[in-house]
Amino acid sequence: MKRVVLITGHYWKSKRRAGFHQLADAYERLGWEVLFFTASLSWFSRLRRDHRLAYPELWGERNRMVRVSDRLWSFVWFTPFHPANMRSSLLNRLSYPLFRRYGSLALGEAEEFVRVADLFIFESSPGLLLYERFRTLNGSSRFVYRVSDDLRLLRNHPVVLEAEATALPNFDLVSAPSPYFKGLFPMVDNLEIHPHAIRKDLFDRNYPNPYIGRRGPHLVFVGISHFDTKFLEIASKLFPAWTFHIIGPIPGLPRRPNIIAYGEIPFLETVPFIKYADVGLATRSYRPGAKSLSDSLKIIQYTYCQLPIVAPAFLQSKRSNVIPYEPENPDSIRRALESAVTMDRRSIAKEGIWSWEELAALLWGGINAAG
Repeated sequence: MKRVVLITGHYWKSKRRAGFHQLADAYERLGWEVLFFTASLSWFSRLRRDHRLAYPELWGERNRMVRVSDRLWSFVWFTPFHPANMRSSLLNRLSYPLFRRYGSLALGEAEEFVRVADLFIFESSPGLLLYERFRTLNGSSRFVYRVSDDLRLLRNHPVVLEAEATALPNFDLVSAPSPYFKGLFPMVDNLEIHPHAIRKDLFDRNYPNPYIGRRGPHLVFVGISHFDTKFLEIASKLFPAWTFHIIGPIPGLPRRPNIIAYGEIPFLETVPFIKYADVGLATRSYRPGAKSLSDSLKIIQYTYCQLPIVAPAFLQSKRSNVIPYEPENPDSIRRALESAVTMDRRSIAKEGIWSWEELAALLWGGINAAG
Protein backbone atom coordinates (compact mmCIF):
# COMPACT_ATOMS: atom_id res chain seq x y z
CA MET A 1 0.00 0.00 0.00
CA LYS A 2 1.31 3.45 -0.93
CA ARG A 3 1.34 6.28 1.62
CA VAL A 4 0.92 10.03 1.11
CA VAL A 5 1.39 12.98 3.47
CA LEU A 6 -0.60 16.14 2.70
CA ILE A 7 0.96 19.15 4.45
CA THR A 8 -1.67 21.87 4.69
CA GLY A 9 -2.98 24.73 6.79
CA HIS A 10 -6.47 23.19 6.87
CA TYR A 11 -7.97 21.18 9.71
CA TRP A 12 -9.52 17.84 8.74
CA LYS A 13 -12.83 18.40 10.56
CA SER A 14 -13.38 21.89 9.15
CA LYS A 15 -16.84 22.46 7.66
CA ARG A 16 -15.19 23.92 4.59
CA ARG A 17 -13.84 21.24 2.25
CA ALA A 18 -10.72 22.65 0.62
CA GLY A 19 -8.76 21.09 -2.22
CA PHE A 20 -6.47 19.22 0.16
CA HIS A 21 -9.47 17.59 1.84
CA GLN A 22 -10.59 16.40 -1.58
CA LEU A 23 -7.12 15.10 -2.46
CA ALA A 24 -7.02 13.16 0.81
CA ASP A 25 -10.37 11.55 0.00
CA ALA A 26 -9.22 10.78 -3.56
CA TYR A 27 -6.04 9.03 -2.47
CA GLU A 28 -8.00 7.00 0.08
CA ARG A 29 -10.47 5.95 -2.63
CA LEU A 30 -7.48 4.92 -4.76
CA GLY A 31 -6.31 2.63 -1.97
CA TRP A 32 -3.56 4.78 -0.40
CA GLU A 33 -2.94 5.30 3.29
CA VAL A 34 -3.24 9.05 3.91
CA LEU A 35 -1.92 11.43 6.56
CA PHE A 36 -3.65 14.81 6.61
CA PHE A 37 -0.98 16.90 8.35
CA THR A 38 -2.24 20.26 9.67
CA ALA A 39 0.60 22.76 10.12
CA SER A 40 0.89 26.43 11.18
CA LEU A 41 -0.98 26.04 14.47
CA SER A 42 0.61 27.12 17.74
CA TRP A 43 0.01 29.21 20.83
CA PHE A 44 0.42 32.20 18.48
CA SER A 45 -2.81 31.04 16.80
CA ARG A 46 -4.72 31.55 20.03
CA LEU A 47 -3.42 35.11 20.34
CA ARG A 48 -4.49 35.77 16.75
CA ARG A 49 -7.93 34.14 17.29
CA ASP A 50 -7.38 31.60 14.54
CA HIS A 51 -10.74 30.29 13.29
CA ARG A 52 -9.49 26.69 13.36
CA LEU A 53 -9.34 26.80 17.15
CA ALA A 54 -13.12 27.27 17.26
CA TYR A 55 -13.46 23.49 16.82
CA PRO A 56 -13.40 22.17 20.42
CA GLU A 57 -12.26 18.67 19.42
CA LEU A 58 -9.05 20.07 17.93
CA TRP A 59 -7.62 20.72 21.40
CA GLY A 60 -7.75 17.03 22.24
CA GLU A 61 -6.22 16.03 18.91
CA ARG A 62 -3.06 18.13 19.13
CA ASN A 63 0.10 16.17 18.21
CA ARG A 64 -1.81 12.88 18.05
CA MET A 65 -2.34 10.52 15.14
CA VAL A 66 -6.14 10.43 14.94
CA ARG A 67 -7.66 7.68 12.81
CA VAL A 68 -10.43 9.06 10.59
CA SER A 69 -11.08 5.82 8.72
CA ASP A 70 -9.28 2.59 7.89
CA ARG A 71 -6.69 4.32 5.69
CA LEU A 72 -6.92 8.01 6.63
CA TRP A 73 -5.26 9.77 9.55
CA SER A 74 -5.37 13.35 10.81
CA PHE A 75 -2.46 14.95 12.65
CA VAL A 76 -2.66 18.48 14.08
CA TRP A 77 0.93 19.64 14.51
CA PHE A 78 0.52 22.08 17.38
CA THR A 79 3.83 23.74 18.26
CA PRO A 80 5.06 26.39 20.70
CA PHE A 81 5.27 28.87 17.81
CA HIS A 82 4.94 29.09 14.05
CA PRO A 83 5.93 31.71 11.45
CA ALA A 84 3.41 34.55 11.53
CA ASN A 85 3.71 37.98 9.98
CA MET A 86 4.44 40.37 12.86
CA ARG A 87 3.15 43.32 10.80
CA SER A 88 6.38 45.20 11.36
CA SER A 89 9.56 44.88 9.29
CA LEU A 90 11.63 45.25 12.45
CA LEU A 91 9.71 42.55 14.33
CA ASN A 92 9.84 40.27 11.30
CA ARG A 93 13.64 40.61 11.23
CA LEU A 94 13.93 40.01 14.96
CA SER A 95 11.68 36.93 14.83
CA TYR A 96 13.43 35.45 11.80
CA PRO A 97 16.01 33.29 13.70
CA LEU A 98 13.25 31.80 15.88
CA PHE A 99 10.88 31.09 13.01
CA ARG A 100 13.67 29.54 10.93
CA ARG A 101 13.71 26.75 13.52
CA TYR A 102 10.05 25.90 12.93
CA GLY A 103 10.80 22.95 10.64
CA SER A 104 13.04 21.31 13.23
CA LEU A 105 10.43 21.13 16.02
CA ALA A 106 9.38 17.68 17.28
CA LEU A 107 7.03 15.74 14.99
CA GLY A 108 5.88 13.35 17.69
CA GLU A 109 3.63 10.51 16.57
CA ALA A 110 3.70 11.62 12.90
CA GLU A 111 7.42 10.99 12.39
CA GLU A 112 7.07 7.25 11.82
CA PHE A 113 4.54 7.81 9.01
CA VAL A 114 6.81 10.47 7.46
CA ARG A 115 9.72 8.04 7.33
CA VAL A 116 7.80 5.46 5.28
CA ALA A 117 5.64 7.70 3.03
CA ASP A 118 5.91 7.44 -0.77
CA LEU A 119 4.59 10.92 -1.60
CA PHE A 120 4.60 14.33 0.08
CA ILE A 121 2.31 17.11 -1.19
CA PHE A 122 2.85 20.58 0.24
CA GLU A 123 0.33 23.41 0.17
CA SER A 124 1.24 27.12 0.11
CA SER A 125 1.66 27.58 3.85
CA PRO A 126 4.29 27.82 6.61
CA GLY A 127 4.41 24.02 6.38
CA LEU A 128 6.93 24.58 3.55
CA LEU A 129 9.56 24.93 6.28
CA LEU A 130 9.21 21.17 6.77
CA TYR A 131 10.50 20.43 3.26
CA GLU A 132 14.16 20.05 4.23
CA ARG A 133 13.28 18.04 7.35
CA PHE A 134 11.11 15.60 5.43
CA ARG A 135 13.74 15.24 2.69
CA THR A 136 16.26 14.31 5.37
CA LEU A 137 13.92 11.78 6.97
CA ASN A 138 12.75 10.27 3.68
CA GLY A 139 14.77 11.44 0.70
CA SER A 140 13.72 8.66 -1.69
CA SER A 141 10.06 9.73 -1.86
CA ARG A 142 8.36 12.00 -4.39
CA PHE A 143 7.89 15.63 -3.30
CA VAL A 144 5.20 17.82 -4.89
CA TYR A 145 4.29 21.45 -4.30
CA ARG A 146 0.60 21.97 -5.05
CA VAL A 147 0.46 25.76 -5.17
CA SER A 148 -2.78 26.96 -3.61
CA ASP A 149 -2.06 30.69 -3.13
CA ASP A 150 0.44 33.43 -3.80
CA LEU A 151 2.17 33.64 -0.41
CA ARG A 152 3.03 37.29 -1.04
CA LEU A 153 -0.63 38.23 -1.24
CA LEU A 154 -1.31 36.35 1.99
CA ARG A 155 1.39 38.47 3.65
CA ASN A 156 3.29 35.51 5.04
CA HIS A 157 6.37 36.02 7.17
CA PRO A 158 9.54 36.46 5.04
CA VAL A 159 10.92 33.16 6.33
CA VAL A 160 8.03 31.35 4.60
CA LEU A 161 8.77 33.10 1.30
CA GLU A 162 12.41 32.10 1.65
CA ALA A 163 11.45 28.48 2.33
CA GLU A 164 9.29 28.46 -0.81
CA ALA A 165 12.06 29.96 -2.97
CA THR A 166 14.63 27.48 -1.65
CA ALA A 167 12.45 24.42 -2.13
CA LEU A 168 10.84 25.31 -5.49
CA PRO A 169 13.63 24.03 -7.81
CA ASN A 170 14.03 20.86 -5.74
CA PHE A 171 10.46 19.61 -5.86
CA ASP A 172 9.87 16.74 -8.25
CA LEU A 173 6.81 18.63 -9.45
CA VAL A 174 5.33 22.08 -8.91
CA SER A 175 1.62 21.88 -9.71
CA ALA A 176 -0.33 25.14 -10.08
CA PRO A 177 -4.04 25.69 -10.82
CA SER A 178 -3.60 28.79 -12.99
CA PRO A 179 -1.17 30.16 -15.63
CA TYR A 180 -0.75 33.14 -13.28
CA PHE A 181 1.85 31.11 -11.39
CA LYS A 182 4.02 30.68 -14.49
CA GLY A 183 4.57 34.43 -14.33
CA LEU A 184 5.18 34.28 -10.60
CA PHE A 185 7.78 31.50 -10.92
CA PRO A 186 9.36 32.13 -14.37
CA MET A 187 12.58 30.23 -13.58
CA VAL A 188 10.91 27.03 -12.35
CA ASP A 189 11.30 24.34 -15.02
CA ASN A 190 9.25 21.68 -13.25
CA LEU A 191 6.00 23.70 -13.06
CA GLU A 192 2.87 22.30 -14.70
CA ILE A 193 -0.63 23.78 -14.86
CA HIS A 194 -3.16 21.44 -13.27
CA PRO A 195 -6.58 23.13 -12.85
CA HIS A 196 -8.67 22.37 -9.79
CA ALA A 197 -10.67 19.14 -9.83
CA ILE A 198 -14.14 18.39 -8.50
CA ARG A 199 -16.12 15.49 -7.04
CA LYS A 200 -17.99 14.71 -10.23
CA ASP A 201 -19.87 11.89 -8.52
CA LEU A 202 -21.37 14.34 -6.01
CA PHE A 203 -22.43 16.87 -8.63
CA ASP A 204 -23.92 14.12 -10.81
CA ARG A 205 -26.31 12.97 -8.09
CA ASN A 206 -29.94 14.05 -7.80
CA TYR A 207 -30.88 16.23 -4.82
CA PRO A 208 -34.00 18.04 -3.65
CA ASN A 209 -33.96 21.44 -5.33
CA PRO A 210 -33.43 24.03 -2.56
CA TYR A 211 -34.99 26.76 -4.69
CA ILE A 212 -38.41 25.15 -5.17
CA GLY A 213 -41.13 27.54 -4.08
CA ARG A 214 -38.82 30.58 -4.06
CA ARG A 215 -38.80 33.49 -6.44
CA GLY A 216 -36.13 33.32 -9.18
CA PRO A 217 -33.85 33.58 -11.04
CA HIS A 218 -31.49 32.23 -8.37
CA LEU A 219 -27.89 33.46 -8.20
CA VAL A 220 -25.43 31.79 -5.86
CA PHE A 221 -22.07 32.74 -4.37
CA VAL A 222 -20.00 30.18 -2.46
CA GLY A 223 -16.83 31.34 -0.76
CA ILE A 224 -15.16 32.58 2.39
CA SER A 225 -13.49 35.91 1.60
CA HIS A 226 -12.87 38.86 -0.71
CA PHE A 227 -16.53 39.18 -1.64
CA ASP A 228 -17.55 42.21 -3.68
CA THR A 229 -20.22 43.55 -1.33
CA LYS A 230 -20.73 46.63 -3.49
CA PHE A 231 -21.72 44.36 -6.39
CA LEU A 232 -24.42 42.78 -4.25
CA GLU A 233 -25.73 46.17 -3.13
CA ILE A 234 -26.08 47.33 -6.72
CA ALA A 235 -27.34 44.05 -8.21
CA SER A 236 -29.99 43.41 -5.55
CA LYS A 237 -31.41 46.90 -6.16
CA LEU A 238 -31.33 46.56 -9.94
CA PHE A 239 -33.17 43.21 -9.83
CA PRO A 240 -35.45 43.17 -6.77
CA ALA A 241 -37.37 40.15 -8.12
CA TRP A 242 -34.23 38.01 -8.34
CA THR A 243 -32.86 36.10 -5.33
CA PHE A 244 -29.19 36.18 -4.33
CA HIS A 245 -27.96 33.26 -2.21
CA ILE A 246 -24.69 33.89 -0.33
CA ILE A 247 -23.03 30.83 1.20
CA GLY A 248 -20.01 31.41 3.42
CA PRO A 249 -18.91 33.45 6.43
CA ILE A 250 -19.21 36.79 4.64
CA PRO A 251 -19.56 39.81 6.95
CA GLY A 252 -21.29 43.10 6.16
CA LEU A 253 -23.86 41.84 3.65
CA PRO A 254 -26.70 44.19 2.69
CA ARG A 255 -30.04 43.42 4.34
CA ARG A 256 -32.68 43.04 1.64
CA PRO A 257 -35.60 40.64 1.10
CA ASN A 258 -33.97 39.21 -2.03
CA ILE A 259 -30.63 38.42 -0.31
CA ILE A 260 -30.37 35.18 1.68
CA ALA A 261 -27.22 34.67 3.75
CA TYR A 262 -26.53 31.09 4.88
CA GLY A 263 -23.16 31.50 6.57
CA GLU A 264 -20.75 28.58 6.49
CA ILE A 265 -22.39 25.23 5.82
CA PRO A 266 -20.94 21.75 5.15
CA PHE A 267 -19.68 21.19 1.63
CA LEU A 268 -22.22 18.50 0.76
CA GLU A 269 -25.05 20.90 1.56
CA THR A 270 -23.68 23.48 -0.88
CA VAL A 271 -23.75 21.09 -3.87
CA PRO A 272 -27.50 21.37 -4.65
CA PHE A 273 -27.33 25.16 -4.31
CA ILE A 274 -24.74 25.18 -7.11
CA LYS A 275 -26.29 22.40 -9.19
CA TYR A 276 -29.75 23.99 -9.39
CA ALA A 277 -28.78 27.68 -9.55
CA ASP A 278 -29.40 29.84 -12.60
CA VAL A 279 -26.18 31.88 -12.31
CA GLY A 280 -22.92 31.42 -10.44
CA LEU A 281 -21.33 34.48 -8.85
CA ALA A 282 -17.54 34.78 -8.73
CA THR A 283 -17.85 38.35 -7.51
CA ARG A 284 -14.45 38.94 -5.92
CA SER A 285 -13.25 42.28 -4.63
CA TYR A 286 -10.04 43.53 -6.20
CA ARG A 287 -6.67 42.62 -4.76
CA PRO A 288 -3.21 42.28 -6.35
CA GLY A 289 -2.76 38.95 -8.05
CA ALA A 290 -6.49 38.41 -8.52
CA LYS A 291 -5.81 36.87 -11.93
CA SER A 292 -4.66 33.76 -10.06
CA LEU A 293 -8.36 33.14 -9.31
CA SER A 294 -9.48 33.06 -12.95
CA ASP A 295 -9.84 29.27 -12.73
CA SER A 296 -10.67 28.95 -9.05
CA LEU A 297 -12.33 25.85 -7.64
CA LYS A 298 -15.59 27.84 -7.49
CA ILE A 299 -15.43 28.61 -11.22
CA ILE A 300 -14.65 24.96 -12.04
CA GLN A 301 -17.66 23.79 -10.00
CA TYR A 302 -19.97 26.35 -11.61
CA THR A 303 -18.76 25.37 -15.08
CA TYR A 304 -19.27 21.65 -14.46
CA CYS A 305 -22.91 22.50 -13.58
CA GLN A 306 -23.09 24.54 -16.82
CA LEU A 307 -23.79 27.81 -15.04
CA PRO A 308 -23.23 31.22 -16.59
CA ILE A 309 -20.74 32.99 -14.32
CA VAL A 310 -20.63 36.68 -13.48
CA ALA A 311 -17.16 37.85 -12.45
CA PRO A 312 -15.20 41.12 -12.33
CA ALA A 313 -13.31 42.00 -15.49
CA PHE A 314 -9.96 42.06 -13.68
CA LEU A 315 -10.05 38.25 -13.32
CA GLN A 316 -9.46 38.12 -17.10
CA SER A 317 -11.05 34.71 -17.43
CA LYS A 318 -10.92 33.06 -20.84
CA ARG A 319 -13.88 30.78 -20.20
CA SER A 320 -16.79 31.43 -22.58
CA ASN A 321 -19.37 31.15 -19.77
CA VAL A 322 -17.72 33.89 -17.67
CA ILE A 323 -19.39 37.27 -18.22
CA PRO A 324 -17.31 40.21 -16.94
CA TYR A 325 -18.51 43.35 -15.23
CA GLU A 326 -16.76 46.54 -14.21
CA PRO A 327 -16.89 46.87 -10.41
CA GLU A 328 -19.15 49.61 -9.01
CA ASN A 329 -20.57 50.30 -12.48
CA PRO A 330 -24.37 49.76 -12.39
CA ASP A 331 -24.76 49.72 -16.17
CA SER A 332 -22.01 47.13 -16.55
CA ILE A 333 -23.44 45.01 -13.75
CA ARG A 334 -26.92 45.16 -15.29
CA ARG A 335 -25.62 44.06 -18.71
CA ALA A 336 -23.60 41.20 -17.23
CA LEU A 337 -26.51 39.84 -15.22
CA GLU A 338 -28.99 40.11 -18.07
CA SER A 339 -26.53 38.30 -20.36
CA ALA A 340 -26.06 35.59 -17.76
CA VAL A 341 -29.73 34.73 -17.29
CA THR A 342 -30.31 34.57 -21.06
CA MET A 343 -27.23 32.45 -21.90
CA ASP A 344 -27.91 29.08 -23.49
CA ARG A 345 -26.55 26.81 -20.78
CA ARG A 346 -26.44 23.84 -23.14
CA SER A 347 -23.59 25.59 -24.96
CA ILE A 348 -21.38 25.59 -21.86
CA ALA A 349 -18.72 22.91 -22.28
CA LYS A 350 -17.72 20.93 -19.21
CA GLU A 351 -15.32 18.56 -20.94
CA GLY A 352 -11.75 18.73 -19.66
CA ILE A 353 -12.74 19.11 -16.01
CA TRP A 354 -10.91 16.53 -13.91
CA SER A 355 -12.01 14.39 -11.03
CA TRP A 356 -9.88 14.49 -7.87
CA GLU A 357 -8.71 10.95 -8.61
CA GLU A 358 -7.39 12.12 -11.98
CA LEU A 359 -5.53 15.00 -10.34
CA ALA A 360 -4.19 12.68 -7.63
CA ALA A 361 -2.80 10.40 -10.35
CA LEU A 362 -1.09 13.33 -12.08
CA LEU A 363 0.56 14.43 -8.84
CA TRP A 364 1.85 10.92 -8.31
CA GLY A 365 3.27 10.87 -11.83
CA GLY A 366 0.35 9.99 -14.06
CA ILE A 367 0.63 6.22 -13.85
CA ASN A 368 -0.09 3.46 -11.31
CA ALA A 369 -2.02 5.78 -8.97
CA ALA A 370 -3.84 2.90 -7.32
CA GLY A 371 -2.32 1.99 -3.98
